[in-house]
Amino acid sequence: MTFSSSNTLRIVSLAPSATSIVCAIGLKKSLVGVTKWCADVAPVNHLPKLGDCWHMDSVDKILRLKPSLIIGSVPYKQETLAKLLEHPLSFLATNPRSLADIENDIRMLGRIAGRPVQAERLVRKMRQEFAAIAKRNRSLRKKLHVYCEAWPNPRISSPPWVAEIVKICGAEMVLPSGQKVTDEQVAAARPDAIVLAWAATGEKARPQQSYRVATWQDLPAIRNKHVYVVRDELLNTPGPPLVVGAKELSRIFKKIAPRENKE
Repeated sequence: MTFSSSNTLRIVSLAPSATSIVCAIGLKKSLVGVTKWCADVAPVNHLPKLGDCWHMDSVDKILRLKPSLIIGSVPYKQETLAKLLEHPLSFLATNPRSLADIENDIRMLGRIAGRPVQAERLVRKMRQEFAAIAKRNRSLRKKLHVYCEAWPNPRISSPPWVAEIVKICGAEMVLPSGQKVTDEQVAAARPDAIVLAWAATGEKARPQQSYRVATWQDLPAIRNKHVYVVRDELLNTPGPPLVVGAKELSRIFKKIAPRENKE
């Protein structure tokens, strides 16, 4: 599936990650519809707001936009996808797990949309930014142990690419990423810091919930008041917003473990 000209390409994005990538490779004008979450990661507030891959009130709204390509993401609700596939639409769903997967998604969207050069340029830019962040954090005084959380109930750790970003920022995720975890597992891991980036909540995650968990009272993160909220789109959007997320994590970790003075 490729499109020879971006002038005829009409994209409906049902995933903020896809919207952020499409805009970053210069195809903002090809977007004709987005989700209500997309404006958090790209300048698309003027576009029609549709459902997403989990909730969709009406496929008719999408059909009226006459898209040549619909981009979604995993996980998706089977009933929602079934509604779309009842019609002759080109549908693409991405399912990245790692930073390498995200780079491949960027390249794939670039090829499909006839923007391979711009896509490769975006990949290089993100790599350079991550490398610069990693270099700045090599001098942290200690390697922090961190627990990043994507959802509180059931408790789910942040996606695998977040574990990679934590490492770039000079720290280490102490629990398996992208999995259900228990209070007891977090307690046993004894994180120095807890980062809350609850999906679809912006910056409304509630640190007080962490401070009230009975089995966590002796954790370094709790004793030292090192529970932080990061806007969820900065860690849960597998695309360009992750660079900003990495900078925010770097800022937090620097506060907890200042860099060594090499003078």
